[in-house]
Amino acid sequence: MERLINLTIERAIRVSRLDFPVFHAIARDPNATRQAALVVAVVAMASGIGAIGDSLGAVITAIIGAFLGWFIFSAMTWFFGRNVFGTPVTEVNIESLLRTQGYARAPGILAILGFLPLVGWALVFASAVWALVTAIIAIRETLRISTSRAVLVAIAAAVTSAIIRIIIGIVFDVGGVVFI
Repeated sequence: MERLINLTIERAIRVSRLDFPVFHAIARDPNATRQAALVVAVVAMASGIGAIGDSLGAVITAIIGAFLGWFIFSAMTWFFGRNVFGTPVTEVNIESLLRTQGYARAPGILAILGFLPLVGWALVFASAVWALVTAIIAIRETLRISTSRAVLVAIAAAVTSAIIRIIIGIVFDVGGVVFI
């Protein structure tokens, strides 16, 4: 168990540093799916702690929203990366994208500092931008496409994911799921 946690932390740090080879290793490692889920969970909890002023219900909604967002964004990334913006040689399965996109959320750990007066919001914003960059790199490296195609995939996946999450939020009357 300790080895698994150490490997997860090491990979999360390497992803955050934009160490390109680690994205390929994660994409090919079927055991990395649980590790990616752990990264998503830790980042979601860190965000909940950073938003300490919110209610417990808001924190729980944020955690559920983080996992929902991870699944939906990964599925949309797979769809657009394979069928719309991919190349004739683009071969990838959804699990590979699920793994790399889970790890791509690692910079979001800084959201734990969101409660700090004056600078908390800036740290949360910086971690979100950093996570966006890692998500685009994860798309590029997993799908083996150009950066411009990866950006297009990310935009299409983000817009579609937001629409799906808005619909889910309306149907289940949980607005917080939309914004995570």
